[in-house]
Amino acid sequence: MRRRVPLRKSLLVRLLAASILVAVCSVAATAWLAVNATSQEIQQEQVQTLSGDAGIYETLLGFAATHHDWDGAGPVLADLTKRTGRHIALTDQSRRPIGGSAAPHASPVPSKASAVIDPLDVDQTLAPNSGTTRIDPRAVGPFALSAEERAQLRSAAGATADCLRTRGFAAETGTDPSGRPNVTVAGLAPDDGTSAVCGLPRLSAPTPTEQQALSRLGELVDACLSPEGLGPVKLGIGPSGVVPSPRVQSPGTPSPGTVIPPGPAVSPGSPVSPATPAITPTPLPNPNADSADQAVATCVDSSRRQQLAPYVAPAALLFISDSNGTTTPAFHLTRAGALRIAGVTGLVLALTVALSVLLATRLVRPLRALTDAAQHPTEPHARVPVTGNDEIGYLAAAFNDLSERRERIEEQRKAMVSDVAHELRTPLSNIRGWLEATQDGVATPDLALMASLLEEALLLQHIIDDLRDLAAADADSFRLHREPVRIAELIDQVAEAHRARAEAAGVLLSVLPTDGEAELVADPVRLRQAVGNLVDNAVRHTPRCGSVTVAACPVGDELVIEVADTGTGIDPDELPHVFDRFWRAEKSRSRQTGGSGLGLAIVRQLAHAHGGTVTATSRPGEGAVFTLRLPRTDADPTAAG
Repeated sequence: MRRRVPLRKSLLVRLLAASILVAVCSVAATAWLAVNATSQEIQQEQVQTLSGDAGIYETLLGFAATHHDWDGAGPVLADLTKRTGRHIALTDQSRRPIGGSAAPHASPVPSKASAVIDPLDVDQTLAPNSGTTRIDPRAVGPFALSAEERAQLRSAAGATADCLRTRGFAAETGTDPSGRPNVTVAGLAPDDGTSAVCGLPRLSAPTPTEQQALSRLGELVDACLSPEGLGPVKLGIGPSGVVPSPRVQSPGTPSPGTVIPPGPAVSPGSPVSPATPAITPTPLPNPNADSADQAVATCVDSSRRQQLAPYVAPAALLFISDSNGTTTPAFHLTRAGALRIAGVTGLVLALTVALSVLLATRLVRPLRALTDAAQHPTEPHARVPVTGNDEIGYLAAAFNDLSERRERIEEQRKAMVSDVAHELRTPLSNIRGWLEATQDGVATPDLALMASLLEEALLLQHIIDDLRDLAAADADSFRLHREPVRIAELIDQVAEAHRARAEAAGVLLSVLPTDGEAELVADPVRLRQAVGNLVDNAVRHTPRCGSVTVAACPVGDELVIEVADTGTGIDPDELPHVFDRFWRAEKSRSRQTGGSGLGLAIVRQLAHAHGGTVTATSRPGEGAVFTLRLPRTDADPTAAG
């Protein structure tokens, strides 16, 4: 019977699960590695590209902030091209070339500009230090100091820094794009008297050049605020650049007063260009204060752009591309990225191999044990351990069962050879003994001797016929000549054939009434042989004054034939072996108590050949009952089975 393996313990399911696990881990690791490595490489490429583009943008923006046109930009572009290895081109707003790393026709510009170079409207993504006004700090225009003014302020700034250092402050000097020196000092409070002692207020006073530029800027701001009913605005130089100090007049509202005057040019952090206006809103005591401050800030920014426009280069379109004309650089895997991919791939491969080896070892170990046991079948007790409830475990259990059956068959074969030799030796010994006695003149070859020799020869013939029948059954060559058989007539014939022997043994042989119309399709000769063997066995094992009863009756689709006796019975331990070949209840093998041990084995083979079964039930001392069950088939009577 085939044993069904639980699904969770199935070898196929476990192999499939292991394969899926390995595949999922490999795919997940590979995907993670590819995404991670690629993302890092792309980010690095983007950072490098953005950094390079920002450097190009910053350099060209500085050129535009310090020149009133693009004449002379060629050497700068050539140097940038040499350092970055990228193609750089500049065009005006109409895309007419105004400069580039090569002739305009040598490499066509891309369709989309990389950036717009405009010092008055800085791209804060590429130049985050441009401030809130988005005006490049290097665009100073009319605020650029003369050489004399720079020298005077530089001397004053140095003296102020020395004064601050002597008082324990860390002071540093620097220079703004306009040429104005500045002092950076840490830890100095705005109301500290040290600032006045060291001359910080003097550094914030506008120079004549700056005063002239501030006056012109004030005119532009007042002109911008006039339509709004605001102004005039007073501008000055403060720590964050040009600081408006407005006196805002609006119709019907009181004067807002004067804003705190500009403070000293001292920055707590990095210095800021004085040309970069930082509007400090002043709280106004009227509802329109916020809108007025916003209007002032807007006018200051627009006026500064208007004032600086003649001093800076016009806006230009910047085109940056690779040598092949693409604006995005090609992706190249770095050595570190390649090593990282190789390392993770090797780790995944090692884990996969380790898992595969572990699974293969667990599978191969029991298979090797099975192979070794199968290659040495002659060794006693050839068994393999059953390691689980999967297919391999069931295979091991089936192999062990097969080994046990093989050992039993081998034992039966040896016993059969011994039994056949024993069965044939007795009649042959008798025949040989009488013939030698006759030859020596000891016995007279009369009719009685001839009858005795004939009886022994018939016994030999009977044993040989039984062995031939069993051999035919083993070879599956039992041929049955089926025909309709009346079971009542067949049982009567068998009973009459054994009645004389039963009477000689003092055994009452009787046949119970049977339905005379009961029929089945069977081989009558073989069926009489089977029933006759059962009756002969019953008579032989029934003591004198005992009885043997034969009965037959149809039960459903079967015909049941029972042979019951009142003999000694069969021990429960011996009952499973009654149909084995050469099995005998009497181990001494006396002819007075048993036959050859082949009769019941032949009955079983004949029953199987007819598609039926034979069973035995018994209790020691109460006799035995042998039951033969045959199907009442409707097969063609002329067919040979």
